[in-house]
Amino acid sequence: MAVAFAKTRSGMQSRGSQGRCVTMTSNWFAPRIEASLESLAGGRARLKIIVLLAGVLALNSADMATIGAVAMQLKHALHVNDVQIGLLVTVSTAIGAVVTLPFGVLTDRVNRSRILVAAMTVWSLALLLSGFSTSYTMLLLSRLLLGAIVSAATPIVVSLTGDFFAAAERGRIFGYILAGELLGVAVGFLLSGNIAALLSWRAAFWLLALIGLVLSAVIWRYLPEPERGGQSIMPRGADDEPVPSSAQSGTESEHSGERPDIPESGSIEALISADNIQPHEAQALSEDAGSMSLWQAVRYVLSIRTFRSLVIASGLGYFYFTGLRTFALLYMRETFGLGQALSSTISVLIGSGAIVGVLLAGRIGDRLIHHGLLTGRIHVGAWAYLIAAGALLAGLLGTSLYITGPLFFMAAMGVGGANPSVDAARLDVIHSSLWGRAEGVRASLRYALSAVAAPLFGFLSSQFGHAHSLTVSTGNGAGLRAAMLILLVTLVAAGLVLLLQGRKTYPRDVATAIVSERATRNTSSHKHAKT
Repeated sequence: MAVAFAKTRSGMQSRGSQGRCVTMTSNWFAPRIEASLESLAGGRARLKIIVLLAGVLALNSADMATIGAVAMQLKHALHVNDVQIGLLVTVSTAIGAVVTLPFGVLTDRVNRSRILVAAMTVWSLALLLSGFSTSYTMLLLSRLLLGAIVSAATPIVVSLTGDFFAAAERGRIFGYILAGELLGVAVGFLLSGNIAALLSWRAAFWLLALIGLVLSAVIWRYLPEPERGGQSIMPRGADDEPVPSSAQSGTESEHSGERPDIPESGSIEALISADNIQPHEAQALSEDAGSMSLWQAVRYVLSIRTFRSLVIASGLGYFYFTGLRTFALLYMRETFGLGQALSSTISVLIGSGAIVGVLLAGRIGDRLIHHGLLTGRIHVGAWAYLIAAGALLAGLLGTSLYITGPLFFMAAMGVGGANPSVDAARLDVIHSSLWGRAEGVRASLRYALSAVAAPLFGFLSSQFGHAHSLTVSTGNGAGLRAAMLILLVTLVAAGLVLLLQGRKTYPRDVATAIVSERATRNTSSHKHAKT
């Protein structure tokens, strides 16, 4: 017994020692991860804002990706086909195209963080309803409600990003935030797909609803409302809440505006000044555009040629991305004969290329501007789309997963990498008081095209399922391969629009936005002084 007791005590000591080792390792490792993230973001307060905004986009994309992840289970449970699966994505994006403009107006005029809390709460309740659906019609109606709510997120996230972060770094910041959107796709594929395999497709929706309720509570507590027009920009190293310019004793802070009167060397404004680029006088604003009606605001932002190019390119890119997000997992299963869990994992690994793309491309666009190429963001967005199209073409024509997988990874880098630069460039050419409504215009086209994407991919898949001329083989997955090949033209068009049109019009449109911002800022300051 003594020997046994000694062995037991020794084992307990050994396990205790191992536990202390794990605890010490955790205590050493976690702070260093946090410190690294804070360093990338430029401070704890900035990291908090980025994480919250990224989380909103992540949950939205996770929900959309969940439809693709549980497509096989939905087919069997509700007796539906590919076209009907696509319609589940269509109804939510179609209603989003209609109501996102009114949300854009609210974004420009009321407290944005509170709108976000309300939207996330209702969104979570709609997801609960999706999980309780007993028929395809009921599920379709719940998706309609979801689309009406999530359309609030995009204008708010873009507008808050513009007011929290300076123009010179917005490409990089958008890269971090959009990485959250893409991580949401990974969650939708991997987590929801595996939960659907282990439990049911209903459990996948319920889990997302729970996460959404938690996020809405966190946003209520920790997301401040900044002053508009770049007056609450958070400098690197900030550890506190942003301070509105009105609290700065009537003087301009070193970081208070993203377009200061004395431009910083290597900034967009410095390049505009050095090249003596003249604005479009007819489009320059002399009064704050916050009081514009919705129709006046829509007409004005659509009169900006670079904005039109960026909106078209972004819409075409999201069109193809929506089709991939909905059918990629199904394509992997049908083409390579993979199981649910394995195809989910491989799809996530390939999709992680988009995360790499947004993190790299946004930074590259900012660096190109810093080194003197004013249209750096336009070039990065254009070539990202074109490289993605080339990689997808080669990957879809391949017959081996070992060939297709790396090419799809490269394509994901391109499709994802275009967005940070394109998003940042849109803010460059729009007056800050119009950011919400301008993003509403952009999101309307994006949602409209995305609404068409999923059913069109499904329709072409069913039509070309047995075509010989457009596919490498006539086995499983042939129809989806044909659809993806045909619709590659959208990515090529997105790249060419930016190269042939956006690159030429961007400099003067940026100069116009800078002049408008200065004029309205001076007008506002004069009114404040008189008061």
